[in-house]
Amino acid sequence: MQANLVVDTKGLACPMPIVRAKKALDKLEAGQVMEVLSTDKGSVNDFQAWVKQTKQELIKHEEENGIYKFYVKKV
Repeated sequence: MQANLVVDTKGLACPMPIVRAKKALDKLEAGQVMEVLSTDKGSVNDFQAWVKQTKQELIKHEEENGIYKFYVKKV
């Protein structure tokens, strides 16, 4: 998947992945996609709740070798 912006939050614990993602999202225009990388297991639930609350679109999320990848489309 092609992302317009990659936000690396590996090694950061909650709530920092969401805080960094929120700041990065402000730089995107509607329709653009942000990829967020995280090693925090709790970020899976955090991102699902955050996109629902902010009305953004979580295109997909996946886990690979302990790294969680979230693809968020700005609405």
